[in-house]
Amino acid sequence: MNIDQLVEKYRVAAPRYTSYPTVPYWEQSTFDDERWSDVLLHSFQEFPEGISLYIHLPFCESLCTYCGCNTRITKNHGVEIPYIKAVLKEWSLYLAKLGSVPIIMEIHLGGGTPTFFSPENLEMLICGILDKSELHAEAKFSFEAHPGNTTKAHLSTLFNLGFRRLSLGIQDFDPLVQQIINRIQSVESVEHTTVLAREMGYNSINYDLIYGLPLQTMEGLYHTIDEVIRLKPDRIAFYSYAHTPWLKPGQRRYTEEHLPDAELKKNLYELGRKMLSKAGYQEIGMDHFTLPTDSLYLAEVQGRLHRNFMGYTEQPSKILIGLGVSAISDCRTGFAQNEKNVEDYIRVVNEGKLPVFKGHILTATDLMMRQHILNIMCKGSTEWSATEIPPEVAEAVSKLQVLADDGLLMLSDESLQVSPNGKRFLRNICMAFDARLWDKKSDNQVFSMAD
Repeated sequence: MNIDQLVEKYRVAAPRYTSYPTVPYWEQSTFDDERWSDVLLHSFQEFPEGISLYIHLPFCESLCTYCGCNTRITKNHGVEIPYIKAVLKEWSLYLAKLGSVPIIMEIHLGGGTPTFFSPENLEMLICGILDKSELHAEAKFSFEAHPGNTTKAHLSTLFNLGFRRLSLGIQDFDPLVQQIINRIQSVESVEHTTVLAREMGYNSINYDLIYGLPLQTMEGLYHTIDEVIRLKPDRIAFYSYAHTPWLKPGQRRYTEEHLPDAELKKNLYELGRKMLSKAGYQEIGMDHFTLPTDSLYLAEVQGRLHRNFMGYTEQPSKILIGLGVSAISDCRTGFAQNEKNVEDYIRVVNEGKLPVFKGHILTATDLMMRQHILNIMCKGSTEWSATEIPPEVAEAVSKLQVLADDGLLMLSDESLQVSPNGKRFLRNICMAFDARLWDKKSDNQVFSMAD
């Protein structure tokens, strides 16, 4: 079966597996801050080596119509201070629950647009976090930035606070694509920010690119990636566009007629993958490419690659605490998501409660299947006992046989190894281990297409 046939065969709605179980299968009515606090404290005592922090900064001055993130569109910068105060109060609530000073291994600022906030207010936020924490010797700080509003002062302030990584949302340099997705930035502005960051000492710069966007063409993407290769970021996230207008109304600005068809989308992906490979980038996990000098590549080679709600990371922390509206936390045996509305989030925090509204405590089966999915996503392989195979794994293995027959993986009695052709089908391979998905299969589409 050729690649065109494989893409068509496996073009189904599939999760991206930043968690297992995935968010649609979490609880809501039976989950609260006390239940989350109990499971988090247990994990904190079991894994005292350090935590990761994700801080969600949701504000943007304009809506990028392709975006699937939880954002609040406003030009009123008066929202900055009240929001920062709420995040710092939430952090204080966590410190009280944990009962001791945590060791921070990683901080990531995501959005929204973190550089919507002034450098001074970002400094207030980070200092407020660090003043009540201890830093791990190998701590890594990163932030997401819009090339259009990231100033020298932003870069300098965050660098002085310990940030050494930044991620720039490029998506596509084609003017027609930029216009329809309302994400306007020039090659010159991206180059300016990149050069400034490198001169200051930032040692890992990531560019986000998306294939499958409305009005995207082979020629346009070729020129985009050609410019990207010239600017030589250390990392590139090359994502498939997720068209979910039933969840994100901004995507209704265009219709399916504006989107590349399945064949063109496949060709866009193959073009990008070949160009990046020829330029010396190594394919990491799913959707990611790095230079061989980048720490993410070294982590994969050494078997240390990890995946969580912040994406791929080399930091081995078992606990991720998400601060801010809609942020998600993960303590290995449980997940929790914060209130999705800014006003609700601030209100609950000011009431002195952790603002979680939804979560999930993992069962023994969940933990087992989660580990297999993490292994596949991070190592491209996983193993199980051939003599004492759990029934859930046995069922997964039976589902894997068709993928093995199609050459997407090598399957034995006690392991699987993803083949080179199978790397673009990681989501489909992981679905075999998604017992929650198969148990609760519905007629309603929840996830974007795997293509």
